Amino acid sequence: MTDYSKEIELLRVSSGAKGRVLHALILNLYRQVLAAHHHINLKPVILFKAKKTIAESERNKALFHQWIEELTVTDIDALRIADDIDKVIKQAFAYFDSCGITSTEIVKRTQENFKVENCISANNDAEKEKNQMLLNSLEDENNPIRAIFAVNKLDRGWDVLNLFDIVRMYDDRNEENKGKIGKTTRAEAQLIGRGARYFPFQVSSDQELFMRKYDSDQANPLRILETLYYHIIGDSRYVAEIKKALVEVGMSDETSVTKVLRLKDEFKKTEFFRTARVVFNKKVPKSYSGVKSLTDLSVKKTNMVYSLSELHSQSVSAFDEADIKSVATESRDIALANIPYHVIRYALTTIPFYRFDNLTKYCPNLKSMRNFIEGKEYLGEYEITFKGSKDRFSSITNTDYLHAVQQLLMAIENEIKSHVVESEGSDFFYEYLHRIFTDKQITFPKDPEREEGQIAFLADKDWYAYNANYGTSEERAFIELFARRYEIFSHNYEDIYIIRNEKVVKIIDKEGRTFEPDFLLYLRKKEDEHFVYQIFIEPKGAHLKGKDQWKEEFLKELQSKGMTIEINSDNYHITGVPFYNKGDENEFKKELESMLELSYSSYGKESIIQHTTSHFVEKTQTMAQGN
Repeated sequence: MTDYSKEIELLRVSSGAKGRVLHALILNLYRQVLAAHHHINLKPVILFKAKKTIAESERNKALFHQWIEELTVTDIDALRIADDIDKVIKQAFAYFDSCGITSTEIVKRTQENFKVENCISANNDAEKEKNQMLLNSLEDENNPIRAIFAVNKLDRGWDVLNLFDIVRMYDDRNEENKGKIGKTTRAEAQLIGRGARYFPFQVSSDQELFMRKYDSDQANPLRILETLYYHIIGDSRYVAEIKKALVEVGMSDETSVTKVLRLKDEFKKTEFFRTARVVFNKKVPKSYSGVKSLTDLSVKKTNMVYSLSELHSQSVSAFDEADIKSVATESRDIALANIPYHVIRYALTTIPFYRFDNLTKYCPNLKSMRNFIEGKEYLGEYEITFKGSKDRFSSITNTDYLHAVQQLLMAIENEIKSHVVESEGSDFFYEYLHRIFTDKQITFPKDPEREEGQIAFLADKDWYAYNANYGTSEERAFIELFARRYEIFSHNYEDIYIIRNEKVVKIIDKEGRTFEPDFLLYLRKKEDEHFVYQIFIEPKGAHLKGKDQWKEEFLKELQSKGMTIEINSDNYHITGVPFYNKGDENEFKKELESMLELSYSSYGKESIIQHTTSHFVEKTQTMAQGN
């Protein structure tokens, strides 16, 4: 599975086809309501899969309409209070409760959504052309279809983005396969693949539109808009078979592993966890309120060169060795102020970019088109370098001026567009740390060292907030470095904590690019208990440093700005350091410790010897235990 497909979940339901249908209906309404509340235009669709025959599929459709017509509050409440329902169903009911959607309302909305005219049989050859049009436009706003009944006609050449539930309407499995994947199960896996195409949506402009967003935040309710549920029987042998089939058709990712990062209980008991803040910013529409000239938009005033077209002609014999006569040219700088006003005004009307309402988007302080043409901060001081013969300059026309001005205006437009951005980082603000950082489920590629998570290593490290570090080799190396240097930090600082940031805290640069640093380091000065460092740290492999150079520049910019924010009685100093790389570890160490005004001299020679000795003893004991 790729990040550009839906996740696939197998929802095992032991209460027969009707139970599976009811589960799918609840999830369908949950997605509809959740999407609407986040201003996402979504009409989720359910596919009801028959095993072999069209007659079987038609019976499923008739039975479904009967179940919908007879649906009662009692049916909904029975599912709501069941002890052994899946957590996603509990999550759906909790969301309904938070929105004031009662069981009566659930029945009413479900019956309205799944009226007979909103359901279609993909097996009906009598209305094949009409049905095909509806099947191929399921995502269209005006397409009313909410349910599809099918056998095999959708297995090939068909996929749909807003299909989120497939209900297996039969209970049996292929007993004769003796451990092999049966044809029916393989067809089911292929059908699941058709429904796994990602439904694109955004809840903020910094999110990627066409890829999954919540793999690292599996508690986020919006994950259900990234997940396809296949509603199946509870038979464990069938579950094993369909999983195997999904792997075979490439729809199950066996190369990743999921772990839970848990905040240490000891950390959650600290005063720091209860009262500390996290400082960050967010993406906002770019503000051009400070733009008062074209220079503010990074437009240069270098003269544009315009060559006047020459009117002379000369014929040359193909066999004549005589030199071709050349025409002497000269250059003259002509200010726009010396070009007729009406020519410039007309040139502006020929280029849509220079409509007044569009210009004021980038130049909000612009007063009028005359101000744009004559104002020194805009076009008023621009010149064009004309090149041509002496005779040509004597016959220069308004048409020549028009073409030259148009060429200048197009050059200015290109410069503006190449430098402007649609969004930028807001001013920094803050939130309580305990509201930002919680237990978190994460997924990452299989790797024995990474899966080990440095759990044993970090168990007694009070300065590390989480129970584990399921990071890359560079991230693990950084933690090991910090562990070796911790006593040096603790000489001048207290409340020293490293918090692993799994796509929780985002910072946005001036060009609107989103950066999620891997770690946040907090330190409180002992000599000034109201001064707290919040340092963004990003370990980066050498092969990625070039690609992510802008992130390192952003961290350096934070460092050079030296931003301090007063929060109650504390002063939070927000900064960053250049990338950590194991190959350049000493440079990173020097940079970080210099920022914090740490040195061996301040640590004390006696303490250094004691620290080095204890580290050596600890390492020797570990080696002895291993032997």
